Parts: sequence; C-alpha cells; structure tokens
Amino acid sequence: MQTARVKWIEHEQFLGTSVSGHAVPFDSDRDRNTAPGPMEMLLLALGACTATDVAMILGKKRQRLEGLEVMVSGERAADPPRVWTHLEILYRLRGELNEKAVRDAIELSQAKYCSVAAMLGKTAEITSRYEIHPPEKG
Repeated sequence: MQTARVKWIEHEQFLGTSVSGHAVPFDSDRDRNTAPGPMEMLLLALGACTATDVAMILGKKRQRLEGLEVMVSGERAADPPRVWTHLEILYRLRGELNEKAVRDAIELSQAKYCSVAAMLGKTAEITSRYEIHPPEKG
C-alpha cells in the first residue's frame, strides 16, 4: 500500500508529502490563498496525467510534437461535497502533427490510460477539444 502524509501547519494550511517524498503545500482558505487548494490540485493532476499520456502516445506514433499545453476547466456542484460535475480539457499542441494521431492519442488517454480521468469521470462529465498549431519557424 502506498501512503501520502498531510501535516497541519496552521489555519487551513497543510503540507503534503507524496509517496515519492515530494513536499506540496495546500491552503484550503481561498481568501488567504497561500497555496493551491485540494480541488485545484485535482485539476492539475488531471492535466498532468492526460498530458503525459498524449505526449507518450504521439512519440510512439512518431509525431513531431514541439509543444503541449493542457488547460483544464471545471464546474463544481452547488452543495457539499461540491464534487467536480463538469470538466473540460483543452489541448494546445504544436508541431508537425497528424490530426488523426492527435485525436486518437487524446481518446486513448481519456478512455484507457489516464487514471485521474477514470476517477474524476465517476462524478463529472469530461469533455475535450484540441488545437493544433504549426511548428515554430526557424
């Protein structure tokens, strides 16, 4: 079993230590806002998870990916526990890329490989779209 640790610092501030030993600050007080809140971290986790998949899949398909930015937006339920109910993922890719390869990589990530999407998909509808930008000149 893997174990993460969260230690209370003060007020609504905590320091998390990941399974791999990395320290991550949290602040649940959105007015104080000294660090990301737990629900914000879920958006980042989803973005990082699917970005990893897409970059790896495109690499295996021998696509020339020069840049990838993933933007994750979400809406939460009005009442507690205020789970994410709708998530939208925007992929901004740059490079010499085949559109079908990009579409397939995104679909594989969301349907098969991204464990964060699989978990969040239990409470939220997840939609996605992508933009392909040409390679940088020079």
